This record gives sequence, C-alpha cells and structure tokens, in this order.
Amino acid sequence: MSVRSLAAPWEAALSPAQYQLICYFVGMGALCFFVGFLRAWVTRGEVGARYRTAVIARLGIMSAMFLSYLVLLSGLLFGYTREGAEFVPNGLALLTFGVRYVEWSVAVPLVVIELLAVCVVLGGAARRIRLIAMAGGFFMVFLAYLGAIVASGGTDAAALVGWGIAAGVFWLATTALLAIVVRRSLPALTVDSAALLRSATILLLSSWVLYPIVYALPLVGSGGTLVVVMQVMLTVADIVAKIWFGGVLHRVAKLRTAEDVRAGRDVHPEAIWISSVKQSDAGKPREVYLAAGAAVHLRRPQPPTSTAAPTSQPELFADPQPELFADLET
Repeated sequence: MSVRSLAAPWEAALSPAQYQLICYFVGMGALCFFVGFLRAWVTRGEVGARYRTAVIARLGIMSAMFLSYLVLLSGLLFGYTREGAEFVPNGLALLTFGVRYVEWSVAVPLVVIELLAVCVVLGGAARRIRLIAMAGGFFMVFLAYLGAIVASGGTDAAALVGWGIAAGVFWLATTALLAIVVRRSLPALTVDSAALLRSATILLLSSWVLYPIVYALPLVGSGGTLVVVMQVMLTVADIVAKIWFGGVLHRVAKLRTAEDVRAGRDVHPEAIWISSVKQSDAGKPREVYLAAGAAVHLRRPQPPTSTAAPTSQPELFADPQPELFADLET
C-alpha cells in the first residue's frame, strides 16, 4: 500500500465468520434503536413541557437510527455475494459505510438539541447557541463524509487526511461549545441534576472520540478484520452516544421537572419517580388567574370573524433563575 493509495473498507472480502459477526452487531443495533424509540415514546409524558424539546429530539434520533440500521442490514444482505469461502462485495456494499454518514448528519444535530434542552440557557442566547452547535455538528459529519466517501473514494490517503482535519476543527469547536454551556449551567442546578448532566456530557463527548479513530483506521491497515473492527466500533459508539446518553439525559429532564414542580415553577399531571424513588407528587395549579375584579370566568360568545385582541394573562409562575449567557445577547 503506497502513501496515497488505500483499500476502501467496503471493497474488502469477508470470511463467513467476519460477515456473520458484522451482521450480528448491526442487527443488534437495529433492535436496540427500535426498543429505544418505543421507550422514548412511552415515557414522553414523564417530562415537563419545559424540557419536552429533549424528548422530541430523542424520538427523532431513535427513529433515524433505526431506519439507517435497516438500510445497513440491507447493504449487508444485498451488497455481498457468497463465492466459495468468502463474501465478495458488490456496488451495494458501499451502503454499509455511506449510510452511516447520512444518519449522523441528522442524529448529531438532534443530539445537540437534546443536550441543550436541559441546560440553563434561555431566550435568544439559547437559540443562537443551539444553531451554532447544530451547524458545527452537521459540518463535522459532512466534511468527514467528503473525506471518507466522496473525495477519496476510500482510496486516497491525502483526501482522507485533509478532509478529516477540516472535520476535526468543527468537532473540536462543537465539543468545546457544548462543554462550556454545560459547565456554565451546572452552578444553577441542584447537586443531583448537575451530577447527572455532567455524567451525560462526559458520556457523549467521550463516545465522540471513537468516530475519528475509526475514520483514520484505513490509514493503518485493510482487509476483513479491519472492516469488522470498524463496524463493531461504530455500532458500539452509536449505542453509547444515542441510547445510553439519551437515557441519562432523560433522567436529567425528569429530575429537573420534579424540581420545578416542588419549587412551584411548573405543573405536571403525575408524580415523578426515578429508580423507584419518588421525586415529586403530581403538581397542580395552586390558583386560577381571572380578569381584574372578576370572581368567575364569564362565558363569552366568540363571533367567527372577531378581531378583538386577546386579553393578556399574567404568568402562572415566574422563573427565578436568571438567564445565563446574557453577555451573548449584545
């Protein structure tokens, strides 16, 4: 192998054992994400409206991952042909790697949304930070896709390294931004919420380290064994970065919901339990705000073409937490 010529991983023939091992892990990943989607759907009501964005993002992640792993399985089933003692790849074998980048282009920005949804960053600053972090997450995946699939075709070492460095810049910038937001959010949280949020962030950012390692593996070897290592590492990293991370973050959202109920900042229709420990009772509105001077709400007819401006109502609960990152507003 010369310095500028590599062997594309999807062009390597596999032994029956290597092929079955890859099928096992990819199939396991598909089932894990299907179960993850079901759990996210069933438990979506456990989180208060303030953190519901994290639940929506998690549902999007699980569905995108499950569908992409089905495509990965189809790439394994139809992209390899048994010839004697080997599974020889054809043109569809590219799906076993290319579709991962397509899925990450959607899942990584959603992971960013999921994490930021439980941080203490509000208003316009939250929208700007979310947009910047989502863009950084997308470009770190897209540039890696150009380097691994498009520009190099899996065989050009210079293109692989060049585009990989460009993707690494966005990876480091996105990682640093998320770490800063989480670090500045921790003092505003309770001890329990802060510990869980710190654990979830470490879990996510640590799992992200595996992806550039796998990206660079074609530079040091080739063959069926390397393909197995790459596929297994990517599947494990996906499960950790999406399912395990999402489970811990869901606990953060539940705990923060319970804290808001106990503090009277929000309401929730049911008691909140975490690991069989009750965090809060069902939170109900303590009072109903009426119009000034009114004792009851009067029934008012609504004309179909009414142009009257709606009567503003006072906020039920004021949020005592100051908006962090206010300096970014200017």
